[in-house]
Amino acid sequence: MSVSILGTGITSFGRRPDDDMRSLSEEALGLALADAGIAASDLNMVVFGNAAEGYLHGQEMIRSEVALRHAGLSGVPMINVENACASSSSAFDVACMAVSSGAADVVLVLGVERLTHPTKRRSFDALATAVDLHEHVALASAVGATGAPPEEEGTSHSPLMDLYAAKARSFMERSGVTADDLALVSVKNRFHGSLNPKAQFQTTVEAEQVMASRMISDPLRMLMCSPIGDGAAAVIVASTDYVKRSGKPNVRVAGWALTSNGADPRAAQPVARAMDVALNKAQMSVDDIDVAEVHDACAPAELWLYEELGLCKADGAAELIRTGATRLGGRLPVNVGGGLLGRGHPLGATGCAQLIELADQLRGRCGSRQVAGARVGLAQNSGGILDDLDEAVAAVTILSLDD
Repeated sequence: MSVSILGTGITSFGRRPDDDMRSLSEEALGLALADAGIAASDLNMVVFGNAAEGYLHGQEMIRSEVALRHAGLSGVPMINVENACASSSSAFDVACMAVSSGAADVVLVLGVERLTHPTKRRSFDALATAVDLHEHVALASAVGATGAPPEEEGTSHSPLMDLYAAKARSFMERSGVTADDLALVSVKNRFHGSLNPKAQFQTTVEAEQVMASRMISDPLRMLMCSPIGDGAAAVIVASTDYVKRSGKPNVRVAGWALTSNGADPRAAQPVARAMDVALNKAQMSVDDIDVAEVHDACAPAELWLYEELGLCKADGAAELIRTGATRLGGRLPVNVGGGLLGRGHPLGATGCAQLIELADQLRGRCGSRQVAGARVGLAQNSGGILDDLDEAVAAVTILSLDD
């Protein structure tokens, strides 16, 4: 049975100290139900993505049941998914399996995160747990990062950025990408974010500002790193027949894949493997993609993801960003919602936020950031870091606007 998107809802992203997990979840849910034109009682299942609520705010084990206990969903089965930054993409994967198997007809996927904390160090510490804590020192030392345990790092930034920086240095050395190219990614995504009323950052930046911002971990400067923030995003998926009967535009989940990394060499390159699986399911090629959302946790990540996803040939990322091919109006616009750098990165909400941006693009309702004629969208979401500085988990989803 094929799967389609029935409705979506997203809160504004940013620092929201007056909100908690429940208020953010209820806001996103209300928007998604209104968009879908259904009531909470029409939902057959909830799959809830969250990464750090337990670590930061103490709520463990029954997060969805707590967040949604007053939302009219009593008795509806709920599944809690924690998978680092890919939590809600992983939740989406579960929902698609439920619908495609016939186990459920209408499923809510909700991703939420409150990453801000009165003690900023605590937020960095939460991010630092998305590694193998037993092998972190060896990995960091091997790649030229600090090598210090996560609990001894993070006073001014997440230790993950040291690992990203190490991968960036290696990538730049072999690919010809320069620090100026990294700045171009930040400039592009902040420009796109300025067109998105839900984005954390509503202002543009110039390359000179990016290069003048504080060094976080060479070559990463502050404006090249995704921010701390809060928010929620909800996607309601249903069988394609259900969506067609509703009269909604048929944004079909053409292909999806979730892969993991590990010590076995066969588990390497999780992004490329997920992309292959998703394209095969969709019976498409890279050339069919009109718009993409990728996991730009830092600026160089977007560039190496161009290669890992096959959006360009090896060592072709610099040309894509320099020529404006991935900017709004270019050949293949990437992160037109602002990406993690512009829209923000409340971990558990990011995967759903990417899918919402693509669904809105395919439905033609993105206003000044609309990609003309978009009919196929690609979302790539990552979580954690393991062997060879690759993602611990990678999700790829392909959406298509079908007649």
